[in-house]
Amino acid sequence: MTDESQRVAVVTGGLAGIGLSIARALAKDGLRVVVGARSGGSDAAQQKARDEIGPAARVYPLDVRDEASVAAFHDKLRLEVGEIDVLVNSAGVTAHQTISGHSLSDWHDVLETNLTGPFLTMRACLPGMIERGWGRIVNIASTAASSAVADHPAYCASKSGLLGLSRAAALEGAPHGVTCVTVSPTWVETEMLHQSAETMARASGRSAEDEIADLARANPQNRLVQPREIAALVAFLCSDAAPALTMEDISVNAGAHW
Repeated sequence: MTDESQRVAVVTGGLAGIGLSIARALAKDGLRVVVGARSGGSDAAQQKARDEIGPAARVYPLDVRDEASVAAFHDKLRLEVGEIDVLVNSAGVTAHQTISGHSLSDWHDVLETNLTGPFLTMRACLPGMIERGWGRIVNIASTAASSAVADHPAYCASKSGLLGLSRAAALEGAPHGVTCVTVSPTWVETEMLHQSAETMARASGRSAEDEIADLARANPQNRLVQPREIAALVAFLCSDAAPALTMEDISVNAGAHW
């Protein structure tokens, strides 16, 4: 088992939104955080990681859709930092399209980012975690995995698939001290949400602010979940305090029945 103070955590999509908040929380807990992002090769990305996550944070280029990119990311990480103890798959995209009007290219992009990406990163990390007898995997899913959103069919399908994939990983890791959990938030106030609101506003003729207010009112708490709330939960799931929490789908829904 890796010493807790020396554990390495990888957060995909960790330069924005939920992923960035998770990276901050894990760094605060003393883990050595490495972010994987498509922009990870730029100086600006490196500076943002140091400024917003911590001076020891690193960011490497990673396109989770691409098998070669995932392999190169993990090879570089193992050489320069060490073996991966914690994996958080937070990279995600969506497309505002109905099934009737959905382009195949957008379908592939969403499925490859949200589902194939976690498969590739878990496939790279899981054998080492099993061999060392300790590991934590958290996949960021969505309440959309269980409840339909009419104009996000690819997103719904990808997140539903992620639940099944995560359960299979949990079973594989269970005898070896490796857990795998999905966290399924409702609408979280991130850059992606604001972009979605802008898209909805253009279609409805309303303001983005009105669209966001409607999303908040859809929850009994009448508010949007904040990224730091998801990050606090994920940090707990990645700790030694949560060895029996595996194969769970934890819904963070602000009181909504779905």
